[in-house]
Amino acid sequence: MIFVGLSHKTAPIDVRERLAIGRDRLPEVLARLTAHPAIGEALVLSTCNRVEIYASPRQQALAPSRPGSAPPPSDDELSRDNEALRAAVATLVGLGGDAVRGHLAGRVGSDAVLHLFRVAASLDSMVVGEPQILGQMKEAIEAARGAKTLGVRLGRAAHRAIKVGKRVRTETAIGAGQVSVSSVAIDLARQIFADLAGHTALLIGAGDMAEAASKLLVRAGARLIVVNRSPDRAAALAREVGGEPRPWADLERSVIDADIVISSTSSPNYVVTPDLVRRARKARKGRSLFLIDIAVPRDIDPAVNKLDSVYLYDVDDLSQIVAQSVEGRAAEAARAEAIVADEAQAFEAWTLERALTPTIVGLRARTRSILAAEVERSLSGKLRHLGAAERQALAMMIDAATNKLLHVPTTRLRAMASDPRVAEHVDSLRELFDIDGAPAENALASALAEGELRGVVDGPPTPRSARGAAPPASGARGGTSPRHADPRPQAAEDNGVYARQPSGRPQPAEAGVMAVANPAAAVSAAGLKGA
Repeated sequence: MIFVGLSHKTAPIDVRERLAIGRDRLPEVLARLTAHPAIGEALVLSTCNRVEIYASPRQQALAPSRPGSAPPPSDDELSRDNEALRAAVATLVGLGGDAVRGHLAGRVGSDAVLHLFRVAASLDSMVVGEPQILGQMKEAIEAARGAKTLGVRLGRAAHRAIKVGKRVRTETAIGAGQVSVSSVAIDLARQIFADLAGHTALLIGAGDMAEAASKLLVRAGARLIVVNRSPDRAAALAREVGGEPRPWADLERSVIDADIVISSTSSPNYVVTPDLVRRARKARKGRSLFLIDIAVPRDIDPAVNKLDSVYLYDVDDLSQIVAQSVEGRAAEAARAEAIVADEAQAFEAWTLERALTPTIVGLRARTRSILAAEVERSLSGKLRHLGAAERQALAMMIDAATNKLLHVPTTRLRAMASDPRVAEHVDSLRELFDIDGAPAENALASALAEGELRGVVDGPPTPRSARGAAPPASGARGGTSPRHADPRPQAAEDNGVYARQPSGRPQPAEAGVMAVANPAAAVSAAGLKGA
């Protein structure tokens, strides 16, 4: 699995809004991603503070280089994750232009999973603990499902991320109180006016963030005006909170009447322009106007901030208040980080155990074929007089012998999924038993040999391996499965069936492979400059 994207941590709002992807455009972007030969599955998460691609490289069938040996990884194999990263980078650059290149972050394998889980747990949000991210992630999953770009591997990780987010909210108080971009905007309004009672607030937009803001404004005693392009939606929201709905044509009149304006539409263009505010200023007769733009792309032209007695704040200006809210929940955030790390390790152990299946199947097939060949030789010679019943009994004996012979080694091999020595044991098994086919999955990435995307800003460092050394920059490539005739993956559900490993259990050295480098280098190495 790979991750490529940007967020409030890596890019300012003028860069983020270049990549804002509306719900109506998600199928197009997802189709573009999976049309690339390097990407088998894709998920796109687009919110006001982040645009991120999660993808699973396309698996390809391999032929062994000599009978019974694991095939040496080809150049194409080794660059499978790199090519998927480059494809994701190219897609984002194609959407946002060259300006987004230097702000992209990326991770591979277990680190990509860990980042996904942290996002779902709201640990990577601008407002730590905000609940909206789970709903946004569910929408992203549904969009990928609808576009048929979510398969077994990525689908399992995505659905597990939702469960991780729910677990964090259940077992910690990270979401206690009012924690959202909307609540921070209202806190800013309180700082401006001290008491909102008796003041008029104009809400432009009637979506989820506007609804959250409206309830907080009314609770604080403000008189509320709601303006939205959909009169029915404006009326419904105003009726719910006791505000006054107005048609879109009354936007300028509403700005004149308001003390504070909070805008959160999904418009791709500015809805409040300098000319509109300039005309409103004359009618306001010197009264100051405060505008808070919590939309991405922005609703309010930044140029209005140059006008006298006009004060504009956008989502990036809310960082100081956000920092204060994070300090108050630092202990809960630490508990949430521990839960996320536990879940990521458990998911990784489950993944590694699943990756052992080809070797176990190959071992059983090899053993059964040897026993069957010997029995067949006997049936053609000294035992050729046996009838059908006796021959059937011999076949059942072969199955029973195979099961008894391999029960202990296969059970122990599965139990060693999280042991750093598992790759060595798998390689030994395949060599000793001359097992044909692809090797077990013993690495998560080739770590982007040329040096690609930088690590997510302020994300937790990759844990050191159980051997006490930092994870290697690259590793042997793992097993693959044949490409299906239909390149689109089959949809997957997560039933949550895998056991969490004890926190003290050693982590596979191969599981910690992480790609951390310069995003510009990734684009250059992938030949994407100027794309």
